[in-house]
Amino acid sequence: MKRILFLFLALCTGFLALAQEPVWRARWISKSQSNSGSNEWIAFRKRVNLDKVPQSLPARIAADTKYWLWINGELAVYEGGLKRGPAPGDGYVDTVDIAPWLRPGENLISILVWHLGRNGFSHLDSGMAALLFEAIGDGVEILSDKTWEASVQHGYQTAPGPIPNYRLPESNVRFDARAYPFDWYLGKNPKWLGSAMELGFAPGQPPLGALVERPIPQWKDYGRRAYEQTEMENGTLVCTLPYNGHFSPWLKVKAPAGKVIGIHTDHLTVGKEQCVRAEYVTREGVQEYEHFCWMNGEKMFYHIPEGVEVLEVGYRETSYNTEFTGSFSCDDPFLNTYWQKSARTLMVCMRDTYYDCPDRERAQWWGDEVNELGMAFYALSPSSQALARKGIYELVNWQKPGGELHAPVPAGNYVSELPMQMLASVGWYGFHQYYWYSGDSTFVAAVYDRVGRYLLETWQLDSEGMPIYRTGDWDWPDAGKNQDKYAQLPLWYYLALKGQLAFAHMLYRPSDVVLLEDAMENIARRFNEKYWDGTGYRTPGHEGPYDDRVQALAVVSGIAGKDKYPALKEIFAREYHATVYLQKYVLEALFLMGEADMALQRMHKLYPTVMKDSCSTLWEHWNFDGSSNHAWTGAGIIVLGGKVAGLEPLAPGWRRFRVAPQMGSLKQVSCTVDTGFGPISIQLDRRGKRIRAMLTVPSGTTAEVPLPTGKKAVLAAGTHTLTL
Repeated sequence: MKRILFLFLALCTGFLALAQEPVWRARWISKSQSNSGSNEWIAFRKRVNLDKVPQSLPARIAADTKYWLWINGELAVYEGGLKRGPAPGDGYVDTVDIAPWLRPGENLISILVWHLGRNGFSHLDSGMAALLFEAIGDGVEILSDKTWEASVQHGYQTAPGPIPNYRLPESNVRFDARAYPFDWYLGKNPKWLGSAMELGFAPGQPPLGALVERPIPQWKDYGRRAYEQTEMENGTLVCTLPYNGHFSPWLKVKAPAGKVIGIHTDHLTVGKEQCVRAEYVTREGVQEYEHFCWMNGEKMFYHIPEGVEVLEVGYRETSYNTEFTGSFSCDDPFLNTYWQKSARTLMVCMRDTYYDCPDRERAQWWGDEVNELGMAFYALSPSSQALARKGIYELVNWQKPGGELHAPVPAGNYVSELPMQMLASVGWYGFHQYYWYSGDSTFVAAVYDRVGRYLLETWQLDSEGMPIYRTGDWDWPDAGKNQDKYAQLPLWYYLALKGQLAFAHMLYRPSDVVLLEDAMENIARRFNEKYWDGTGYRTPGHEGPYDDRVQALAVVSGIAGKDKYPALKEIFAREYHATVYLQKYVLEALFLMGEADMALQRMHKLYPTVMKDSCSTLWEHWNFDGSSNHAWTGAGIIVLGGKVAGLEPLAPGWRRFRVAPQMGSLKQVSCTVDTGFGPISIQLDRRGKRIRAMLTVPSGTTAEVPLPTGKKAVLAAGTHTLTL
């Protein structure tokens, strides 16, 4: 294996360069009174005179951590910026065309910066509250420097405990309206803001580090809306939201000064874990307040003290900027509901990164992301794909000095490796799945050697060429009981090599191709020799029933031959050990074995225990355990679109795709998949033993359809009707 390491690895000493650091003329600015502590807010303001407005004026804006931008009193960016961590110590920078908000003559640029100031499972704090702004165009130069006005916003405070749990970098924000001039961003209160302070380091230097161009779009802002329903219950205004999403509460009240209004959703706690909430302290008279820090849930609660008159309440929804352009429906209402809740859960688990959940952690666990990025291809528009690409770069850029990969990243207080989740992430269902469905190969050369280092240096092989079991920092292949984890490992390792093999072909690494193929062939042979006992796969000495996870991974990897399918079918009929995280692989295995009805029956048996009628999203574990918005539970929609409707790519990015539906006992199925070429749609109607199909093939793609005769129809762009 030393020869494999020598030929395969190109060891790197630095992090991957996502973008070359540009030359900056602007300077980081802050306020001398700032202590750069947690939950600190700073207002910045700059007047600019323009003889004329350029057609376009891109502004590069960076902050630790979030910012809100007004130009001439109009809100131009709602929550700009991303949590820090394209690589340890570095941050992201937005590019915003500000020309549409400018006018000839005097212009006012106002920016409110929120410094999170806490490490978390999705953020690495720099310890510095700061702003960087640079807009250079035709006859225009606007640079952040000491000529800007600035003021620490003492109206923003931290609400008293209990504080959000340690995974969240966000604080509970308390806003005291008595200490805050509401109209500062309109240019009023000229004595309230003093001079900004230029910091003593240039962009690209510590502590704020290098800046990488924001790789995902700005949030979608749905504007302010009224609640579905409001009802006062014992001094608490209970407001019904349309579904579980990212919401910023708003209120208009008439009150005396000093009254405290508490605000939170029904997701204030998850189990014993504290999530975010807010407080608003009133000033005298009629007043409005929008809480900029989003929270999620199905209901919003305003705790109204005596003496406060509520005039109006509402909310602003924001989300990752994508659309529900994928769809699935059939004659089974249960599966339709599952699809809808899966898609909604996916959306609420997307923002700066893919989340495991939007309330308790907001963390980019890559075990979750493997499921989520696959779901996005069937449920969402192609703009969603950028979030997976961002996660890929972050995962490899946070590689440890010893070669280990770990998640969640970015993170300021977590560095533990979950070995099998990392194998899943870099392999066939992780990095390769993203490439295959998106057609985006731009990341492959950048990550290839890093992944190779992990697979063939961090992981060691025994004398028989099988991977040696590593516990890593957290030995967690899956939740639940009856885990035959020693049999799971070779299968995850094989799938990781399979993904790397595809990339070796792409990059033309012929020596690597030979070595990877030899390693995979050896693992497949040894696995069947060691783990197959005649009626199923198990580790010698493993007590208890067969692990359905092992059987499923053996099928989807291709290691289990068709001769073993009858025995495996019997195991799947009686064993139900895989959790929601790995259940998708069991379902896929059943479809690959031609057992569509068994797969659908399994979904009917298991998924009702994560689908409460009162929740628009799915639960983390069976029997309503954990968080109530965990997107990995929705991975079954991948098999509904890919196997039941039968739409799967045969070439990267859907340039060529297969149409091979397995409807089981279903009679009608309709599915749409949005691709870079446009939507693929299919309507299926079972009539006896035949299926009538209407298929739309977008321009630039080709469909391959297996026919009952044993032949294959190859269909070009257009709408086609055929019998299957």
